[in-house]
Amino acid sequence: MDTLHPFSRLTPDFILDAVESTGLRASGSLMALNSYENRVYQIGIEDAPPLIAKFYRPGRWSRAQTLEEHAFSLELAERELPVVPPLLFDGQSLLSWQGFDFALFERRGGRTPELGDPEVLEWMGRFLGRIHAVGAIAPYVERPALDANSFGHEPVDFLLHSTLLPAELLTPWRTVAEQCLQGIEAAYARAGQVAMIRVHGDCHAGNLMWTDAGPHFVDLDDSRMAPAVQDLWMLLSGERAEQSRQLADVLVGYEDFCEFDSRELHLIEALRTLRLLHYSAWLARRVDDPAFHTAFSWFNTPRYWEEQILTLREQVALLSEPPLWPV
Repeated sequence: MDTLHPFSRLTPDFILDAVESTGLRASGSLMALNSYENRVYQIGIEDAPPLIAKFYRPGRWSRAQTLEEHAFSLELAERELPVVPPLLFDGQSLLSWQGFDFALFERRGGRTPELGDPEVLEWMGRFLGRIHAVGAIAPYVERPALDANSFGHEPVDFLLHSTLLPAELLTPWRTVAEQCLQGIEAAYARAGQVAMIRVHGDCHAGNLMWTDAGPHFVDLDDSRMAPAVQDLWMLLSGERAEQSRQLADVLVGYEDFCEFDSRELHLIEALRTLRLLHYSAWLARRVDDPAFHTAFSWFNTPRYWEEQILTLREQVALLSEPPLWPV
C-alpha cells in the first residue's frame, strides 16, 4: 500500500504539467515559496509575467468550501479592494490535475507592514473596514465558523484523545485547557450575541503585504465566519496600554467604512486563547506531512507542552481582565 503523503506527488514535472493544462506555456522556471499548509510555487510563463500556483492540501477544505472563498475574493476584487483573487480559466477558479486541486494567481509583491506606525494602523483599519462591509452582506454557507467549539472544545478533545501529550504533563495540560474553555465561554457570554461575518480569519503581519499603495492580502485561505474583531486583534502587540492605543488607531480608519460593535472587545483574549488551542491541534494533525519535521522540529517535545501550559495559564488570567476599553 502506498503510504506516501499526497504532497510527495508534487514533482516539478507534475506542477508544470498542471499549469500547462490550463493552456498556458510554462518557461520551465519554478520556485517553491514559503508556504506549509498548502504548497505554493512561482511559475515562469513564456512571454508573460510569472504566476503563483497554489496546490491545496487534500482533505482540508471541500471543493465547495474552497470555491466559496474564491467567490469572496472575486467579490472583493470586483469592488476594487486590494486583494489578489484567483485567475479564471473558462470561468473556473478552482482547477484540477490528476486528483489535485490548484489555482493560479497574479504575482504581487510587497513588504511587511510597520504595525507600530499609527498611520499604517489607520490604513489597515480602513482596509479591513471595507472588507468587513462586504463580508457582512452575505454569510458563508459551506465554510465553518470560528467559535468556541471549532477552535476550542474540538481541538482540546482531539489532543486529549491523542497519544501526543507526555503522561506526566497530561493532567496539567488538561486542567489549564479546561480553565481556558471556561474563561472563553464566560467571555462570549459577556459579549452577548455579536454578528458573525465573513472575515480574513488569519490577519497577522505575515499574511499582509504592504506597498506604497497600501496593504493587500494575497489570499483568504483561512477565511471563515467570525466576529469582526478576529481580524483586528492580531494587529495588536505589546503591553495593555500600547494595545489600547493601537486599537484606537485601527478603529479610526475602520469606522470610516464599517461600524464596530464594542461588545466584541470582550472576545479579544478569548480569540487569542482559541488560536493557541487550535494551533496545537493543527500541528498534531500535520505530523505525517513530509515537510513537517523540518518546519516544526520543536513540536511534541516535553518542552513544547511545558511552554504551552505556562502560556495557557497566562491566558486564564487575561481572560478574567476587563476589555481594553470600557464597553
